[in-house]
Amino acid sequence: MTKTPALATPRFNCRPLQRGDERALWPAFSSDEAMRYWGRGPFDDRDEFRDYLFDKGGTWGGRTWVCEPKEGGAPVFRMVASSDVEQVAEIGYILVPGNEGRGIARECLTALITHLFRTEGYHRIFADVDPRNRRSNALLERLGFTREGHLRHTMKTHIGWCDTALWGLLSDEWNEG
Repeated sequence: MTKTPALATPRFNCRPLQRGDERALWPAFSSDEAMRYWGRGPFDDRDEFRDYLFDKGGTWGGRTWVCEPKEGGAPVFRMVASSDVEQVAEIGYILVPGNEGRGIARECLTALITHLFRTEGYHRIFADVDPRNRRSNALLERLGFTREGHLRHTMKTHIGWCDTALWGLLSDEWNEG
């Protein structure tokens, strides 16, 4: 997997994950609301969360960025990219509760998507989102993704069987947010 480069936006520095970030991200990953549409429920054990976050099992192989305000402060957003197919990347993200409605996800994901397309040469980026996650689906649409499909009962999670909305964006469709 390619190295995780630092990315910058007008308001945020997005850098590789580092020790200590688990404290800032804990409110998101331990929240019933923030984790509602994830494939697993919220963490209640900090050691288990740390192992997950830093991929102690070594099975994931993706890259993680945490985004912190340029004026200082703890990370407020985590985004990831992984690839199992040449020139195709999957992205994921989570916002630390209390930071909603400030355009953080759109700003930081714009930097990541631009980097993946323009610097690393990816051809396609996709995301899969629970169709009930209105905010995430609306974000992907605002970023220019196309809703390519709706798969029924693709995953059994902590809230039961869940559908998946598949979103895709091609490099020649990207207009940088």
